[in-house]
Amino acid sequence: MTTQPQNIPSGLRQRSQTEKSLDIGFVWLTRIFAFAIAFTLLWIAFQVFVGAIPAIQKFGLSFLGKSAWNPVNDDYGVLPQVYGTLMSSFIGLLIAVPIGVGTAVILSENFLPPKVKLVLVFLVELLAAIPSVVYGIWGIFVLVPPLTSFGKWLNASFGFLPIFSTAPTGPNLLIAGFILAIMTLPIITAISRDALISVPPSLRQAAIGLGATRWETILKVLIPAAFSGIVGAVMLALGRAMGETMAVTMLIGNSNNISTSLFAPSNTISSLLANQFAEAGGLQVASLMYAALVLFVLTLIVNIMAELVVLRVKRL
Repeated sequence: MTTQPQNIPSGLRQRSQTEKSLDIGFVWLTRIFAFAIAFTLLWIAFQVFVGAIPAIQKFGLSFLGKSAWNPVNDDYGVLPQVYGTLMSSFIGLLIAVPIGVGTAVILSENFLPPKVKLVLVFLVELLAAIPSVVYGIWGIFVLVPPLTSFGKWLNASFGFLPIFSTAPTGPNLLIAGFILAIMTLPIITAISRDALISVPPSLRQAAIGLGATRWETILKVLIPAAFSGIVGAVMLALGRAMGETMAVTMLIGNSNNISTSLFAPSNTISSLLANQFAEAGGLQVASLMYAALVLFVLTLIVNIMAELVVLRVKRL
């Protein structure tokens, strides 16, 4: 006669050895996948570093402070590309963050009928599915003409300001920033909306119970409560903007010069790689790999900063 172990509540059966083995196997499988991702990241970084060694040995850290990119004389520097990468991303986020967070608020609250809200959520997420080359072509034919005309008016009226000191003639830094804003909107909107939806309803009810208006509840309670998720969305969008290649290549002008004017052509690291890698050779390849390593480090720094900000906000 068998008796049920005393440490097992009545109505519950003891797990079989097969089930325990499956659980242990699942744990080890997830560990393998996690380590595989980390190994892949380190392997990519190592391969890029190995390819960049000749340029690192020749230029050192001066590579980051030089503006020349001359394949004839094997003289290379990546300062204009770093400037263009950071500025175009900053312009894109400056436009996309308020629009994206505002859209997330509208889509997470009961401002619209559910059917209309569902369609808008789908359309916003659909922006992420459009290929970047389509954004580039659309920008050339739709964004460039009106922004060029508007830029000429700004240059004529406010040309004394450094940011408007150059008359636009076509693709430039500002247009690249606009296209990055459109391309990062789905990331900011979707993640910010998820963060706002996940805020406990008790916070909203408590704020309204204390006499706060609807907008006071949104601005002073819901957004601060979801701030860590919103910051994470912005940082992910920044990483996306810094690494965008084709659309930016088609719209930024690809000029290896630094200018304070928003209407001047510029360049990014990803655009430099896309334009020159196919025909590069010798030290130029190593310099391009060095530039890719710089972009890799910049993106890594952005992600580390995002994690630190999120962790700091969660502690508050």
